Amino acid sequence: MKAPSRTTSSLGLFAASLLVLTGCVTAGSGNGEDQNGDDGEAQDVSSDVTDEEVTLRLAYTDDPPTEALVEGFTEQFPNVTIETEQTDFGNYITSITRSMASDTAPDIAQYNPGAMRSLVPAGHVLELGEYSELYGWEGAFPPASLEQLMSDDDAQQFGTGGLYAVPGALSVLGVYYNEDILTDAGITEPPATLDEFTEAMAAVSDNGDRPLSLGALEVGALHLWNAVLNSVGPSQDYLDWVYGAPDATIETDAAAQATDIIAEWVEAGYITEAASATSDADALADFTSGEAAFLVTGNWAAAAVDVEMDNAGFFVLPGTEPGAAPVASGSSVAYSISAASEHPDVAAAFLDFMNSPEAAAIQIETGFMPVDTGADVASEGLLGDIADSFAPVAQESNIVPFPDFAAPGMIDALTGGLQGVIAGQTTSEDYLASLQEVWAGHHG
Repeated sequence: MKAPSRTTSSLGLFAASLLVLTGCVTAGSGNGEDQNGDDGEAQDVSSDVTDEEVTLRLAYTDDPPTEALVEGFTEQFPNVTIETEQTDFGNYITSITRSMASDTAPDIAQYNPGAMRSLVPAGHVLELGEYSELYGWEGAFPPASLEQLMSDDDAQQFGTGGLYAVPGALSVLGVYYNEDILTDAGITEPPATLDEFTEAMAAVSDNGDRPLSLGALEVGALHLWNAVLNSVGPSQDYLDWVYGAPDATIETDAAAQATDIIAEWVEAGYITEAASATSDADALADFTSGEAAFLVTGNWAAAAVDVEMDNAGFFVLPGTEPGAAPVASGSSVAYSISAASEHPDVAAAFLDFMNSPEAAAIQIETGFMPVDTGADVASEGLLGDIADSFAPVAQESNIVPFPDFAAPGMIDALTGGLQGVIAGQTTSEDYLASLQEVWAGHHG
């Protein structure tokens, strides 16, 4: 079977320069005295990086690529030391909410929308509009990736208002496939439509192999449902709901169709009830050991898949019509600056480093996509497939956020609801109503 790209993949041309280290502008607004000064007067922001010894603290949860990006930045600026503090994902929201509101806040923190719901209104996170203007971030980063990191002053509606973080690496949700299993089933090309994907699973099943490895105990099922929803669209209704636009709803025809498709795959035997007792790690292990033809997850699994398999490929789940522009959920390992930082200009220089050629090489090496979508990052095999699949998504600004972004507690409603759908105990109507109830409880 011919994978989308088995030779060299390119995302375009390198950025012309690493950092602009001259000039300054005046901050026009902020969320607290830390940004504007005790007397309320605006302070200058500058792209000049001091040559004095500076130590920053950075709090984060996901790795890679944080540590590698820190090393890349400090190689460029050896006078800057960045001390990292990692917290496991399950405790990160609580930890970073407390630490950013304390007198010993880290200078830089990995962005999390749950934490921002309290930190932004309280003025603990720097609004980055002036730095964005200074460095030209609107032209340097994919618009869709910045949109996810914006919110209103109350952090109730996202995708609008001020910019509170910058992406450090991009992720994309897609489908890994086992080339040998598909070839044995007579499939020679990755599916070009959603119907072809269903037909491919049917062919694999008829050939005696398992079509799909799915971990519905954790987030695997919501990733699958999200990917199908992106395929049947339209995106704007979904974006309004995730970002918290007034009167938005997930009880749409497209969301019902996506849920019905999941139920149909269960009925056909492509998804078994055992999936609800399978963790994401076990689903990944099953796929890499050759137990299934497909696995729906993000490029964060690329390193593990690449190590274990030499016959794996990747594609973004296609739309319902041939040639339709691909839409994929994705987010970023993004970084915010504390409003209390004594070195915000240096912290901003670290954020700007994210769109440099040096950072692009680090991002792709760790299985993520470069935030500079014009970076020329050659990669072969599986990473080449992911880069090729991601390029049209980025070019069309078709990166959309994950559904749990919509409200606190949404991830539990998504996970539990889809377990009910897989067990045949929850209808599409009831599932979507449960999601909307959680959304309304937060947004009103």
